[in-house]
Amino acid sequence: MAQKDQTKWNTKYQTTPTLMQYREPSQKFQDLIKTFNHGKALDIACGTGKNSLYLAKCGFEVDAFDISDVAIASINKKKIPNITTKVLDLEGFKPIENHYDLIVMTNYLDRDIIPNLLHSLHINGILYIETYMHHADNTKPNSNPAFLLQKEELKSFVPKNYKILDYDEFDNDKTELYRMKKQSIVVQKIQ
Repeated sequence: MAQKDQTKWNTKYQTTPTLMQYREPSQKFQDLIKTFNHGKALDIACGTGKNSLYLAKCGFEVDAFDISDVAIASINKKKIPNITTKVLDLEGFKPIENHYDLIVMTNYLDRDIIPNLLHSLHINGILYIETYMHHADNTKPNSNPAFLLQKEELKSFVPKNYKILDYDEFDNDKTELYRMKKQSIVVQKIQ
């Protein structure tokens, strides 16, 4: 495990109380979930679990993985039976192939993991990614460009046997700490 990353995120959660408070998932994510009949979901870089908690409430069986044991402990304290958590270094992570109906990755970017996530979907399964992009209007100081998408970059990760159901570039919601431009994509595995 990347001890430096774990320490960084644990410290961030411990020193920023607003990150530990419950926040609603984005409206885009909530709208997507309305189209599902439950199933097996994976929440990658789940943080304190806003997406995982919402999915569990909607009847999904959820695997919630994050590098921060502080964030995972906050989910475990809620004792929700249909959420399984794991402290996990996501670098090089390869989930089980053809295993999930839905995979969610929000506010996190690891370009190398995206092909592994796509392979982990069942036929007709959905990958939802929503994360930050480079834009002149961003207000977060010192953003690392390696963790910011370029314009329309998410589309470049989708191979031929997958279908883009939705793509958008938009301003993040007002519950986040900084104003940032985001991208989202909904991809379906079609064969």
